[in-house]
Amino acid sequence: MNTSVRVLVVDDEPAIRRLLRVGLGAYDYQVFEAPNGASALRMIEQEGPHVVILDLGLPDIGGFELLRMIRERNPKLPILVLSSRGDEAGKVQALDLGADDYVTKPFGMDELTARIRNALRHQLAVEGERPVFRVGDLGVDLVRRVVTMGEREVKLSPKEYDVLRLLVHHAGKVLTHAHILREVWGAATDPQYLRVYVRQLRTKLEPNPDQPVYILTETGVGYRLRAPDA
Repeated sequence: MNTSVRVLVVDDEPAIRRLLRVGLGAYDYQVFEAPNGASALRMIEQEGPHVVILDLGLPDIGGFELLRMIRERNPKLPILVLSSRGDEAGKVQALDLGADDYVTKPFGMDELTARIRNALRHQLAVEGERPVFRVGDLGVDLVRRVVTMGEREVKLSPKEYDVLRLLVHHAGKVLTHAHILREVWGAATDPQYLRVYVRQLRTKLEPNPDQPVYILTETGVGYRLRAPDA
């Protein structure tokens, strides 16, 4: 049951707010609504939501500016951005500004609730990162820098490990190509360079590299490592 999970929906369209209120309510989430940025900031302070679902097209404060303001004031608060189909540049900018995920309109309620759960799992991981990360057969000992698949140790190059370590640190969250390149190589170089390392990691870690189950692609945006096992 999710009765204690409070979700703030920030959207200026009454129909979308009603859809989310009814849909999330059916999953036992407690839903609060804000039609604009100013009321959203007030409600974050007053209601202390566990998750914010943010539409970028607001009438008072620009969506990206509001995202930046929320993230600065609440570094760990999960934020899911609602974006219009085809607005790839907007998705990338939102993720780079600190959004934990994005949901494309139109969306299914099962997908949305799954992404909420992922965002909440990621928040818990950030607040108390485990020395050993596990998801499925994949294990990463962050202290010993040892990677295993089941009982078998997997040898990675230093750069391969750095990419995997970054994905582990943000497991369940989409990381843009530019963010990974900047964090691992210190510069936003050609994304094709990153794809080579991701392909090498998949060859070593995935049961079927052509159908990955751990390192997932967000087309045109970046990569997401599957959230850790509960």
